[in-house]
Amino acid sequence: MAAPLTGVVPVVPTIFRDDETVDLDGTARVVDYLIDAGVDGLCLLANYSEQFSLTDAERDAIARTLLERVAGRLPVIVTTSHYSAQVTAARSRAAQDMGAAMVMIMPPFFGATLTVPGPAVIDYFKQVADAIHIPVMVQDAPLSSTPLPVSLLIDLVKQVPRVQYAKIEVPQAADKLHSLVSALSDSLPGPFDGEESVTLIPDLDAGARGTMPSSMVPAELGQVVRRYLSGDRPGAVSAWEDLLPLIHFENRQCGLRAQKILLAEGGIIASDRTRAPFGPVSPRTRRGLIELATRLNPLIMRWARYPRPISGCGRPDQAQVIRRTVAPARMAWGISATWSTTWSR
Repeated sequence: MAAPLTGVVPVVPTIFRDDETVDLDGTARVVDYLIDAGVDGLCLLANYSEQFSLTDAERDAIARTLLERVAGRLPVIVTTSHYSAQVTAARSRAAQDMGAAMVMIMPPFFGATLTVPGPAVIDYFKQVADAIHIPVMVQDAPLSSTPLPVSLLIDLVKQVPRVQYAKIEVPQAADKLHSLVSALSDSLPGPFDGEESVTLIPDLDAGARGTMPSSMVPAELGQVVRRYLSGDRPGAVSAWEDLLPLIHFENRQCGLRAQKILLAEGGIIASDRTRAPFGPVSPRTRRGLIELATRLNPLIMRWARYPRPISGCGRPDQAQVIRRTVAPARMAWGISATWSTTWSR
């Protein structure tokens, strides 16, 4: 990548049909919506993509289909986490060969008790980094039982220079981000937060340069981040506080199902199904989510009601056509038409 990635980089959910088979067309349509929302990048096959319920063949099909769909218009991060360093390296090479701009990796772990000590975590990332030439984002997530204290993350970035990004989404994320940014400075050009951006302003105050939310309100979060990075902190705080009731409901009541419910409610996808044993939310929780979203009326609830620009064609020879048609449509929907750096594979 020509410049450090900043801004809003949502996780793309994996869309399933009612019979729980992967709906590649539906997943690609989510990508169309996200590009029209003005995001700065995309993340595939993360935990909010239900990567833990996919076969290797499904992972490959999703990554290939969506990278072709994006066709170099945005940087795409592919999550390649696995307990085995060999498997993670192979997944990362495959993602790179398909056109990924970056890979995101959690530290190795399995279940609640099979954890890895600090020196072995660094060796793990070294083995993966040696297999690729694109940047690595380390994911510090509550799902992992292998701890990543600040001291270990600092050593990791210093000893494995390809680790240039960190997604911090654990309790007290702001303090952790501040410690990392203070200690590493330009060695860590991409400090990000996650957790649906529920602590976004404190994390930006701490030095985060971007956020990796779900696909629920990325257009609106983009306005928050752009205002903050342009120096308008009061405007960013006000816009973020407007979103907080919906984001908090997602984070505490629904988890990854919230984005799917609203994508279906907005007519972007046909089914909000998750794969068993990951079941649906209760009817009352669903009603509460939709009520909040209807009141806020974010782009996810409106996007499918407008005539579509040419989109979805993953062939590189059509990328210029897509660029010319997407921006005017975004202006018509009241979304900022300012693009970040044009990225290409």
